[in-house]
Amino acid sequence: MIALHPPSRFTTFSFVDRITGLEPARRTRGCFLVPAGVGDFLPSLAAEAVGQLAAWLAMSWSGFRRRPVAGIAGGVRLLGAAQPGDTLDLHVEIASCDEEAVSYGGRAEVRGTPLIALADCVGPMLPLEEFDDPEAVAARFALLCGAGAPPGRFPGVAPLAFTVTGGEPGRRLQAELRVPGTAPFFADHFPRRPVVPGTLLLDAQLRLAALLAGGSSGATPRPWPCRVQNVKLRAFIPPEELVEIWAETAREAGGPLSIGGRMQGKPVSTGRVHLCSGEAP
Repeated sequence: MIALHPPSRFTTFSFVDRITGLEPARRTRGCFLVPAGVGDFLPSLAAEAVGQLAAWLAMSWSGFRRRPVAGIAGGVRLLGAAQPGDTLDLHVEIASCDEEAVSYGGRAEVRGTPLIALADCVGPMLPLEEFDDPEAVAARFALLCGAGAPPGRFPGVAPLAFTVTGGEPGRRLQAELRVPGTAPFFADHFPRRPVVPGTLLLDAQLRLAALLAGGSSGATPRPWPCRVQNVKLRAFIPPEELVEIWAETAREAGGPLSIGGRMQGKPVSTGRVHLCSGEAP
Protein backbone atom coordinates (compact mmCIF):
# COMPACT_ATOMS: atom_id res chain seq x y z
CA MET A 1 0.00 0.00 0.00
CA ILE A 2 1.37 3.42 -0.98
CA ALA A 3 1.44 6.03 1.74
CA LEU A 4 -0.55 9.19 1.18
CA HIS A 5 1.49 12.32 0.50
CA PRO A 6 0.73 15.85 1.63
CA PRO A 7 -1.25 18.00 -0.83
CA SER A 8 1.91 19.72 -2.08
CA ARG A 9 3.34 16.46 -3.43
CA PHE A 10 3.57 16.45 -7.24
CA THR A 11 2.31 20.03 -7.36
CA THR A 12 5.02 22.50 -6.40
CA PHE A 13 7.68 21.53 -8.94
CA SER A 14 6.15 18.92 -11.26
CA PHE A 15 5.64 19.95 -14.89
CA VAL A 16 4.13 16.95 -16.67
CA ASP A 17 0.34 16.59 -16.50
CA ARG A 18 0.05 13.68 -18.88
CA ILE A 19 2.25 11.43 -21.01
CA THR A 20 0.52 11.34 -24.40
CA GLY A 21 2.90 9.10 -26.32
CA LEU A 22 5.55 6.62 -25.26
CA GLU A 23 8.09 4.46 -27.05
CA PRO A 24 10.10 2.88 -24.21
CA ALA A 25 13.73 4.04 -24.04
CA ARG A 26 13.33 5.90 -27.34
CA ARG A 27 10.94 8.87 -27.30
CA THR A 28 7.95 10.30 -25.51
CA ARG A 29 5.46 13.16 -25.63
CA GLY A 30 3.62 14.93 -22.86
CA CYS A 31 1.81 18.10 -21.91
CA PHE A 32 1.56 20.59 -19.05
CA LEU A 33 -1.01 23.33 -18.49
CA VAL A 34 0.39 26.59 -17.11
CA PRO A 35 -2.38 27.62 -14.66
CA ALA A 36 -4.21 30.79 -15.64
CA GLY A 37 -3.60 32.50 -12.31
CA VAL A 38 0.04 31.59 -11.82
CA GLY A 39 1.64 34.88 -12.91
CA ASP A 40 4.96 34.76 -14.73
CA PHE A 41 6.14 31.32 -15.83
CA LEU A 42 9.95 31.40 -15.86
CA PRO A 43 11.45 30.32 -19.23
CA SER A 44 13.73 27.93 -17.35
CA LEU A 45 10.64 26.02 -16.20
CA ALA A 46 9.89 24.98 -19.78
CA ALA A 47 13.36 23.42 -19.83
CA GLU A 48 12.54 21.76 -16.52
CA ALA A 49 9.36 20.29 -18.04
CA VAL A 50 11.33 18.74 -20.92
CA GLY A 51 13.90 17.35 -18.49
CA GLN A 52 11.20 15.90 -16.24
CA LEU A 53 9.56 14.15 -19.20
CA ALA A 54 12.93 12.61 -20.07
CA ALA A 55 13.32 11.57 -16.43
CA TRP A 56 9.96 9.76 -16.47
CA LEU A 57 11.06 7.78 -19.51
CA ALA A 58 14.44 6.92 -17.95
CA MET A 59 12.92 5.96 -14.57
CA SER A 60 10.37 3.67 -16.21
CA TRP A 61 13.14 2.04 -18.26
CA SER A 62 15.02 1.26 -15.02
CA GLY A 63 11.95 -0.24 -13.37
CA PHE A 64 11.95 2.74 -10.98
CA ARG A 65 15.26 1.68 -9.47
CA ARG A 66 17.22 4.67 -10.76
CA ARG A 67 16.54 8.24 -11.73
CA PRO A 68 18.50 10.87 -13.67
CA VAL A 69 19.64 14.12 -12.12
CA ALA A 70 20.70 17.29 -13.90
CA GLY A 71 24.21 17.06 -15.27
CA ILE A 72 25.10 18.52 -18.68
CA ALA A 73 23.14 20.52 -21.26
CA GLY A 74 25.17 20.95 -24.42
CA GLY A 75 22.79 23.50 -25.89
CA VAL A 76 19.68 25.36 -24.74
CA ARG A 77 17.84 27.73 -27.08
CA LEU A 78 15.43 30.19 -25.43
CA LEU A 79 12.90 30.95 -28.15
CA GLY A 80 9.82 32.20 -26.34
CA ALA A 81 7.94 32.38 -23.07
CA ALA A 82 4.80 30.55 -21.99
CA GLN A 83 1.89 32.63 -20.73
CA PRO A 84 -0.62 31.72 -18.03
CA GLY A 85 -3.26 29.49 -19.59
CA ASP A 86 -0.91 28.05 -22.23
CA THR A 87 -0.47 24.30 -22.63
CA LEU A 88 3.11 23.16 -23.16
CA ASP A 89 3.49 20.35 -25.69
CA LEU A 90 6.61 18.42 -24.67
CA HIS A 91 8.76 16.19 -26.86
CA VAL A 92 11.79 14.09 -25.86
CA GLU A 93 14.13 11.89 -27.91
CA ILE A 94 16.44 9.53 -26.03
CA ALA A 95 19.89 9.01 -27.59
CA SER A 96 20.98 6.41 -25.03
CA CYS A 97 19.95 5.15 -21.61
CA ASP A 98 21.75 2.76 -19.27
CA GLU A 99 22.45 2.28 -15.58
CA GLU A 100 24.95 5.14 -15.57
CA ALA A 101 23.32 7.95 -17.57
CA VAL A 102 20.60 9.05 -19.96
CA SER A 103 21.37 11.20 -22.99
CA TYR A 104 18.54 13.11 -24.63
CA GLY A 105 17.25 16.16 -26.46
CA GLY A 106 13.83 17.72 -26.54
CA ARG A 107 11.64 20.75 -26.94
CA ALA A 108 8.60 22.54 -25.57
CA GLU A 109 6.04 24.19 -27.84
CA VAL A 110 2.79 26.12 -27.50
CA ARG A 111 0.34 25.74 -30.39
CA GLY A 112 3.21 24.66 -32.64
CA THR A 113 5.45 27.59 -31.73
CA PRO A 114 8.74 26.48 -30.12
CA LEU A 115 9.60 27.97 -26.73
CA ILE A 116 12.72 26.06 -25.79
CA ALA A 117 14.96 23.44 -27.35
CA LEU A 118 17.46 21.24 -25.52
CA ALA A 119 20.28 19.34 -27.22
CA ASP A 120 23.01 16.98 -26.04
CA CYS A 121 21.75 16.71 -22.47
CA VAL A 122 23.20 14.08 -20.14
CA GLY A 123 21.73 13.14 -16.78
CA PRO A 124 23.66 10.81 -14.45
CA MET A 125 21.47 7.93 -13.19
CA LEU A 126 21.43 7.49 -9.40
CA PRO A 127 19.43 5.23 -7.05
CA LEU A 128 15.85 6.51 -7.02
CA GLU A 129 15.26 5.52 -3.40
CA GLU A 130 17.83 8.12 -2.28
CA PHE A 131 15.55 10.87 -3.62
CA ASP A 132 11.98 9.60 -3.50
CA ASP A 133 9.64 6.69 -2.73
CA PRO A 134 9.93 4.34 -5.76
CA GLU A 135 6.40 2.99 -5.26
CA ALA A 136 4.90 6.49 -5.21
CA VAL A 137 6.88 7.45 -8.32
CA ALA A 138 5.77 4.30 -10.17
CA ALA A 139 2.13 5.00 -9.25
CA ARG A 140 2.49 8.57 -10.48
CA PHE A 141 3.89 7.34 -13.79
CA ALA A 142 0.90 5.03 -14.22
CA LEU A 143 -1.42 7.98 -13.60
CA LEU A 144 0.42 10.19 -16.12
CA CYS A 145 0.24 7.45 -18.75
CA GLY A 146 -3.49 6.98 -18.08
CA ALA A 147 -6.02 9.64 -17.22
CA GLY A 148 -3.33 12.17 -16.35
CA ALA A 149 -2.94 14.39 -13.32
CA PRO A 150 -5.52 17.13 -12.66
CA PRO A 151 -4.25 20.25 -14.46
CA GLY A 152 -3.78 23.59 -12.77
CA ARG A 153 -2.01 22.24 -9.66
CA PHE A 154 1.14 24.37 -9.93
CA PRO A 155 0.95 27.37 -7.55
CA GLY A 156 3.90 29.23 -9.08
CA VAL A 157 7.49 29.55 -7.97
CA ALA A 158 9.46 32.66 -7.11
CA PRO A 159 12.87 33.18 -8.74
CA LEU A 160 15.82 32.66 -6.44
CA ALA A 161 16.87 36.04 -5.08
CA PHE A 162 20.48 37.20 -5.18
CA THR A 163 22.42 40.23 -4.02
CA VAL A 164 25.10 41.78 -6.24
CA THR A 165 28.31 41.99 -4.22
CA GLY A 166 30.84 43.37 -6.68
CA GLY A 167 32.48 43.10 -10.05
CA GLU A 168 34.02 45.28 -12.71
CA PRO A 169 31.77 47.63 -14.71
CA GLY A 170 31.08 46.27 -18.17
CA ARG A 171 33.21 43.21 -17.50
CA ARG A 172 32.00 41.11 -14.57
CA LEU A 173 29.27 40.90 -11.95
CA GLN A 174 29.25 38.65 -8.92
CA ALA A 175 26.45 38.02 -6.47
CA GLU A 176 25.49 35.97 -3.44
CA LEU A 177 22.49 33.65 -3.50
CA ARG A 178 21.25 32.37 -0.16
CA VAL A 179 19.21 29.19 -0.54
CA PRO A 180 16.16 29.24 1.73
CA GLY A 181 15.96 26.67 4.48
CA THR A 182 12.45 25.76 3.37
CA ALA A 183 10.72 26.30 0.03
CA PRO A 184 7.66 24.70 -1.59
CA PHE A 185 9.68 23.29 -4.48
CA PHE A 186 11.64 21.02 -2.12
CA ALA A 187 8.48 18.89 -1.76
CA ASP A 188 9.05 17.66 -5.31
CA HIS A 189 12.79 18.25 -5.66
CA PHE A 190 13.26 15.94 -3.82
CA PRO A 191 11.22 14.52 -0.88
CA ARG A 192 14.08 12.44 0.55
CA ARG A 193 16.93 14.71 -0.49
CA PRO A 194 15.92 18.35 -1.02
CA VAL A 195 18.20 20.18 -3.41
CA VAL A 196 17.95 23.35 -5.51
CA PRO A 197 16.67 22.63 -9.05
CA GLY A 198 19.40 23.29 -11.59
CA THR A 199 16.95 25.22 -13.76
CA LEU A 200 16.30 27.73 -10.95
CA LEU A 201 20.04 28.20 -10.48
CA LEU A 202 20.42 28.71 -14.23
CA ASP A 203 17.57 31.25 -14.18
CA ALA A 204 19.40 33.28 -11.52
CA GLN A 205 22.63 33.17 -13.52
CA LEU A 206 20.85 34.28 -16.71
CA ARG A 207 19.27 37.20 -14.84
CA LEU A 208 22.72 38.20 -13.60
CA ALA A 209 24.09 37.91 -17.16
CA ALA A 210 21.25 40.10 -18.45
CA LEU A 211 22.01 42.64 -15.72
CA LEU A 212 25.67 42.70 -16.76
CA ALA A 213 24.75 43.02 -20.45
CA GLY A 214 22.32 45.84 -19.73
CA GLY A 215 24.92 47.76 -17.78
CA SER A 216 27.61 47.38 -20.45
CA SER A 217 25.44 48.21 -23.47
CA GLY A 218 23.68 51.40 -24.43
CA ALA A 219 21.43 49.56 -26.86
CA THR A 220 17.66 49.85 -26.49
CA PRO A 221 16.07 47.39 -26.01
CA ARG A 222 18.85 45.73 -24.06
CA PRO A 223 20.42 42.43 -25.13
CA TRP A 224 18.89 39.32 -23.59
CA PRO A 225 20.09 35.71 -23.13
CA CYS A 226 18.81 33.60 -26.04
CA ARG A 227 21.16 30.62 -26.09
CA VAL A 228 23.16 28.75 -23.45
CA GLN A 229 25.93 26.25 -24.14
CA ASN A 230 28.02 23.80 -22.16
CA VAL A 231 25.97 24.04 -18.99
CA LYS A 232 27.47 21.75 -16.35
CA LEU A 233 26.00 21.17 -12.90
CA ARG A 234 28.77 19.79 -10.71
CA ALA A 235 27.23 19.44 -7.23
CA PHE A 236 23.93 19.26 -5.35
CA ILE A 237 22.96 22.47 -3.54
CA PRO A 238 21.02 21.74 -0.31
CA PRO A 239 18.85 24.17 1.69
CA GLU A 240 20.47 27.06 3.56
CA GLU A 241 23.65 27.08 1.48
CA LEU A 242 25.33 30.29 0.35
CA VAL A 243 26.19 30.21 -3.36
CA GLU A 244 28.38 32.74 -5.16
CA ILE A 245 27.33 33.24 -8.77
CA TRP A 246 28.93 35.36 -11.46
CA ALA A 247 28.68 36.48 -15.08
CA GLU A 248 31.63 37.67 -17.12
CA THR A 249 31.85 39.14 -20.61
CA ALA A 250 34.04 37.56 -23.28
CA ARG A 251 37.40 39.08 -24.04
CA GLU A 252 36.57 39.10 -27.73
CA ALA A 253 33.82 41.48 -28.84
CA GLY A 254 30.52 39.75 -29.40
CA GLY A 255 31.61 36.51 -27.74
CA PRO A 256 29.48 34.60 -25.23
CA LEU A 257 29.37 35.51 -21.57
CA SER A 258 30.65 33.03 -19.02
CA ILE A 259 28.46 32.13 -16.04
CA GLY A 260 29.33 30.08 -13.01
CA GLY A 261 28.63 29.28 -9.41
CA ARG A 262 30.66 28.27 -6.37
CA MET A 263 29.67 26.82 -2.99
CA GLN A 264 32.05 26.40 -0.07
CA GLY A 265 34.93 27.28 -2.39
CA LYS A 266 34.09 24.57 -4.94
CA PRO A 267 32.46 25.00 -8.37
CA VAL A 268 28.82 23.97 -8.68
CA SER A 269 28.03 25.13 -12.21
CA THR A 270 29.52 26.61 -15.38
CA GLY A 271 28.18 27.64 -18.77
CA ARG A 272 28.29 30.13 -21.64
CA VAL A 273 25.52 32.56 -22.59
CA HIS A 274 24.90 34.08 -26.01
CA LEU A 275 22.98 37.36 -26.19
CA CYS A 276 20.41 38.49 -28.75
CA SER A 277 19.26 42.02 -29.53
CA GLY A 278 15.70 43.22 -30.01
CA GLU A 279 12.63 42.54 -27.94
CA ALA A 280 12.90 39.56 -25.64
CA PRO A 281 10.21 36.92 -26.25
